[in-house]
Amino acid sequence: MTGDLPDFYFRIRENGAAVFKVDTENRQRRIEMEEIAIVNVKNGNIKPHGDRKLSPEELDAINIWLSERLALLAARDVDDILRAVDHMNLTTQWAQSKATDEQLEKVTDPLLLAMHDLRTVLVRKKADRLMKAGDEESGGK
Repeated sequence: MTGDLPDFYFRIRENGAAVFKVDTENRQRRIEMEEIAIVNVKNGNIKPHGDRKLSPEELDAINIWLSERLALLAARDVDDILRAVDHMNLTTQWAQSKATDEQLEKVTDPLLLAMHDLRTVLVRKKADRLMKAGDEESGGK
């Protein structure tokens, strides 16, 4: 089992991870993990643990993990939004076929405000993208 372990372990935290170097080559043949750094996915900062100097191999492993983590988080963001679209469709079906007047009274205003806010942002962002695409097509004139 220990032969299959990675050289580094990343303990996920709120804004990144604590990075540990995995060691199985010790006298007791136990798994030891030494904390070597903290990684922040929001700003890309890598802070070595204590007075440690990170080796090029360690920095490479951390940077690879960071780029893979950012890609995973971006994919999860899109997936979450697509799930929200599904949920909106289910909410529409509920409102049309199952909701009582009392339930609709409770949810209508908050839903309408949230939908109005979302629509406003989406329309503005779409207009910005269209303007940018038009500028690029015309050569930035």
